[in-house]
Amino acid sequence: MAPGCRFQTGLFDKEVNNPTSGATTMRFMIIVKASQDSEAGKMPSHELLEAMGKYNEELVKAGILLSGEGLQPSSKGARVRFSGDQHTVIDGPFPETKELIAGFWLWQVKSKEEAIEWVKRCPNPMPGTEAEIEIRQVFEDEDFGEEFTPELREQEERWRAQAAQNAEEANRKPQ
Repeated sequence: MAPGCRFQTGLFDKEVNNPTSGATTMRFMIIVKASQDSEAGKMPSHELLEAMGKYNEELVKAGILLSGEGLQPSSKGARVRFSGDQHTVIDGPFPETKELIAGFWLWQVKSKEEAIEWVKRCPNPMPGTEAEIEIRQVFEDEDFGEEFTPELREQEERWRAQAAQNAEEANRKPQ
């Protein structure tokens, strides 16, 4: 998540069916929209970092936080536009702040309603301004139906395992 979160735990966790409780969970990406301040590169205050740290700790203790990160301003980013076989690179910054992302969490919860309740408990990520957090459900393998063949599932399992290993190795390297 934007301020105060650098989690790599559970990278690429999948939908889990808990055999003891029978409960099925689903994943949601919680998207913190950018503000003029975040796009200007203004860092969060100590108070906000502290509040977000406490909130993130609650998410971890509840067992729903899979990952989260804050993002640099779009001035440090780029977009690649595809048109047929052509690729056009557009360097940031990008004009529409309200369409940009300042950070995100990846959560595993029982329902969209549970995700909404957790977001409502979040400190305002952009104090002093109107802020918005978007909640989007992540596709699971089952959502793709028969098109997602056993061969494609195996391929995905391999790259997910390798990506998780890459993340572990990156976390062991000194920052």
